[in-house]
Amino acid sequence: MSLNEIKLDVPTKHMANVFGEYDKNIKTIERTLNVTVAVREDGMKILGDSTNVKSASRVFLELVELSKKGNDITQQQVQYALDLAAEQKDITVLGKIDDDLICHTINGKPVKPKTLGQKEYVDAIRKQMIVFGMGPAGTGKTYLAMAMAITAFGNEEVGRIILTRPAIEAGEKLGFLPGDLQSKVDPYLRPLYDALHQIMGAENFQRNMEKGLIEVAPLAYMRGRTLDNAFIILDEAQNTTPAQMKMFLTRIGFGSKVVVTGDATQKDLPKGSTSGLDVALRVLKRVEGISICELSSKDVVRHPLVQKIVQAYEVYEKKESKANKKGPRVRK
Repeated sequence: MSLNEIKLDVPTKHMANVFGEYDKNIKTIERTLNVTVAVREDGMKILGDSTNVKSASRVFLELVELSKKGNDITQQQVQYALDLAAEQKDITVLGKIDDDLICHTINGKPVKPKTLGQKEYVDAIRKQMIVFGMGPAGTGKTYLAMAMAITAFGNEEVGRIILTRPAIEAGEKLGFLPGDLQSKVDPYLRPLYDALHQIMGAENFQRNMEKGLIEVAPLAYMRGRTLDNAFIILDEAQNTTPAQMKMFLTRIGFGSKVVVTGDATQKDLPKGSTSGLDVALRVLKRVEGISICELSSKDVVRHPLVQKIVQAYEVYEKKESKANKKGPRVRK
């Protein structure tokens, strides 16, 4: 193992942002790449194994570039840069991903893809009529689709937005819910409302909803309709039945764009039921005009702990699947 040392010039005004609060980003990089970082007034020095030092310098230089573009460096960006370095991929793609601005939230926060998987997903939505976005919780499937829908609506590329999801309890019975029909289905659709309010603003959303330009409804309401000139998002599609999925996909009319999101590992269907999403992915995987985007734990953009939880469950479920295939052990 050969030791090496690299000096980097980091502009003073970007040091706090790149290094993180209490140098937490430095500590993450040191721990992950097994290097030592010494901060100086005119920059920094990285010491360690030659290969690791080069990887660390690439990560720091890319974080500096992101900071120069006005980004607040997050733990997710640091960890993703380290993941790219570990896979020996070009870290400068972070800058290219960051250049893809979809829209701004009501508070002025930019909405952008944050990983290669998310970038491919957003590009597929732009190019294709129907896109399936598959992946675990926290990968931005629904939020990015919502941002794309609101952008298309604002640019008058579509005349309305339709958001739907199957009304199925997530492993618990809610019992009788008071109020009118809308009040009864609202709890199932709350995640969609939350995203709309954050990006569009509650008043703007309410105004467009009253005009019928934005519709949020359970999947059952789609039967018998033809959905023209609309951006349609089917969320939590893993909880559809094959008949529901076929019904939904055959509602699509001219001038419409569809995004179907789902997580195959979080099904709330009755035991023994077949997921309409699973069937659709098998039936439609070779149909022209349809893209299937697979997001993974590497695309999780929530708290770093969420990524670790997703990865832990993936390992556990693979072990369980192998054990079930082998069958029960026979005691002698």
